[in-house]
Amino acid sequence: MAGGKGERLYPLTKDRTKPAVPFGGKYRIIDFVLSNVINSGIHSIYVLTQFKSQSLTEHLLENWQMGTILADDFIIPVPAQMRTGDSWYRGTADAVYQNEHLIKRHRPDLIAVFGADHVYKMDIREMAKYHREKEAHVTVATFPMPKSEAYRFGVIQVDGDWRVTGFQEKPAENPETIPGQPDKVLVSMGNYIFESKILLEVLKADAEESGSMHDFGRDILPASFKKIRLYAYDFRRNKLPGMASGEPNDYWRDIGTIESYWESNMDLRSVLPTFNIYDRYWPIYAGRSFAPPAKFVHDAEDRKGQAINSVVSEGCIISGSKAIDSVLGPYVHLHSYSVVEQSVLLENVEVGRGARIRRAIIDKHNVIPPDTQIGYNEEDDRKRYFVSSSGIVVIPKASKYERSPYIPSS
Repeated sequence: MAGGKGERLYPLTKDRTKPAVPFGGKYRIIDFVLSNVINSGIHSIYVLTQFKSQSLTEHLLENWQMGTILADDFIIPVPAQMRTGDSWYRGTADAVYQNEHLIKRHRPDLIAVFGADHVYKMDIREMAKYHREKEAHVTVATFPMPKSEAYRFGVIQVDGDWRVTGFQEKPAENPETIPGQPDKVLVSMGNYIFESKILLEVLKADAEESGSMHDFGRDILPASFKKIRLYAYDFRRNKLPGMASGEPNDYWRDIGTIESYWESNMDLRSVLPTFNIYDRYWPIYAGRSFAPPAKFVHDAEDRKGQAINSVVSEGCIISGSKAIDSVLGPYVHLHSYSVVEQSVLLENVEVGRGARIRRAIIDKHNVIPPDTQIGYNEEDDRKRYFVSSSGIVVIPKASKYERSPYIPSS
């Protein structure tokens, strides 16, 4: 499911859908769920797209081609085609309903319906095994959250066997907690495994409901849990290769706001990051790259190329400058005497000589003129840029700065 607008991530979603937003240097957000699916041995994948999908479609075509003659090995983007009426996708459930012919064509036993806009690692085979053990019709992946955070989420109620018994939509008071864990509530991750026959039945019933928003979490599951065997799967029990015995799988992030995007990127550059992108047992794929290695040049006392507690992607040139606590995408060029701190710079950003940048997110193809200061005076920043509620400066893709002939060489 890769059709979300991602309005709270604006202006990073000004020209692209949320799953296509770059993340962690060389990746897009969708790369994490696709890597989970591929690493889980699932090779028949449809990506349902809708809003501002050009960037996402190009990314899939350039980086996610299976390169095989096997009929069941594919990753195919599926745009809204109005197959069932005059509307685009009206919700997550309607998106699948409009493409039910694809399900009928392959006749699978199980269907995994996963969102494409979260960052985490998950072996889907573990969830499918649990689904079969419970003889479930539908299984929803869930993540425990502190009871104090319940008002922000839809809360799923379960019995002692983790069969779903009810739903609470953003309860302000008295949220239903997890049996045996009075300080935790269960929230849906937006990932589901369905028996194919059941999925087709509930989609058809929902399509005939005129008042429905045609959403899995808001409509399908709350309307169905009394009629079918619906179970919750505790994401923490998901075991990945290389994990120590008893170690919980407890990293899942909804990169839904500028603040969460910045914080999640900042976590990656930590000495011991909570989310390890260097895990060889569970690689995160991002296609083949023909970019050259990163380069650090100059070693004078006041002109030294350095990256400290930072993630630096291929093709970067750190020339007599400093990147501190930052994440740099491919082909970022920091000219001499510039300093970038606690910032996320996406592909092909050029920072001019002597510029200083702090707590900023700079989208692709921007050229920052020499001696510019960003993130040091919020009042001035708000006159020139987008600034989030917490003071993070965001410069949209291909902003007003053109490539300037007066930016000197490094």
